[in-house]
Amino acid sequence: MTIKASIAIFLGKSSQFILQKLFKRGSTFPGRLALTIDPQILDTLARDYQIVVVTGTNGKTLTTALTVGILKHAFGPIVTNTSGANMITGIVSTFLTAKRHQTGQKIAVLEIDEASLPAVTDYLTPSLFVFTNIFRDQMDRYGEIYTTYELIVKGAAKAPEATVLLNGDSPLFNAQPLVNPVQYYGFDYAQHAPQRAHYNTEGVLCPKCHQILDYQLNTYANLGNYICQNCGFHRPKLNYRLSELTSITNTASEFVIDGATYQINVGGLYNIYNALAAVSVAEFFNIPAAVIQQGFSHSHAVFGRQESFKIGDKSCTLVLIKNPVGANQVLDMMKLAPYDFTLVALLNANYADGIDTSWIWDANFETIQALRVTEVITGGVRHSEMARRIRVAGYDPAKITESDQLAEVLDLIQNGDSQHVYILATYTAMLAMRELLSSQHVIDGEMK
Repeated sequence: MTIKASIAIFLGKSSQFILQKLFKRGSTFPGRLALTIDPQILDTLARDYQIVVVTGTNGKTLTTALTVGILKHAFGPIVTNTSGANMITGIVSTFLTAKRHQTGQKIAVLEIDEASLPAVTDYLTPSLFVFTNIFRDQMDRYGEIYTTYELIVKGAAKAPEATVLLNGDSPLFNAQPLVNPVQYYGFDYAQHAPQRAHYNTEGVLCPKCHQILDYQLNTYANLGNYICQNCGFHRPKLNYRLSELTSITNTASEFVIDGATYQINVGGLYNIYNALAAVSVAEFFNIPAAVIQQGFSHSHAVFGRQESFKIGDKSCTLVLIKNPVGANQVLDMMKLAPYDFTLVALLNANYADGIDTSWIWDANFETIQALRVTEVITGGVRHSEMARRIRVAGYDPAKITESDQLAEVLDLIQNGDSQHVYILATYTAMLAMRELLSSQHVIDGEMK
């Protein structure tokens, strides 16, 4: 290790210790400091680790958490970025916290931002990549879905011997050959005669002949068992299959993957994809079903992804939304709630959210009329825009309250009629809400 690297690690760890002790934070600054001193520090810190990288538009954080839960049962402690700090500064901070493994087994499971992947793989060499999905998201940062896909393909190509585990239900992930070995996971149940996806679905053109794809199974958005009736392009053979969806609620799901039954303690169809990806990683590492089941038995929502807590006597669930597909899946999940609830929608337009908030008009908030919503509270920097979107969706304006202060939003929640509350928030709004809740000792400031 060079003197520069030693200084970078010492100062990075020191700043991390101080920030965590005094402020209960420190997910990115220590990494930024260490990188300033030694731009090659990640190569030093990650040396000798077996690394699994999870990337894609939606589902990175929960897929990572579920995968870590399984691998812990199989191998012991795992290095991971639990707070969702998924850019290069956060990755460096993650390795600064790594403890020496008594067993000698050094494994890291890292959630990495799509745009950051090519930079991160300049300094570490993953053993396995997991691609969850690609949807339109923060167009000002990522551009079109094809641009985002090229970024993650470029990042993976820097570790050409690493296998890429792809969501086989996404047509985009079968659009071109990769230099890496590939395997696919997907849903394989309830097949029917080929038919079109919903007319407002993005990414349904055949990448070979540009005709519209048909689906023998369309789970949501453009995902499923697709086929082009014009040129024959179709979903690849699956290595890991979800063959039965036993039950699904707003808080849990049960399903069968490769002959074994699993349950996770988070709701919604979209989260079953995250679980399927985690099981696929486990099977890739030859972990038996019994160990996977044990890992899932401790599964829970993480860092604003159906994270539950109490505000006064109200049972609240905080859910990140950031793009139309994700918002639609969250709305579908809330349809499964067997009780009335208050809906809180927090909309920010900071860089980490994407400064263009027009995506809320592509999300199907008209669904709100089918939900058991007793009142709506909007907050965040763009609270008025969110309130207008919900009014246009057909919800009673007299039942909508706006506030630009999160403290006031908390008061409105506590004084509401419903005992249950869903809080939908964009990324920086979610962070601000968590910080406020932490200051009031409602939740921990950092995810464990």
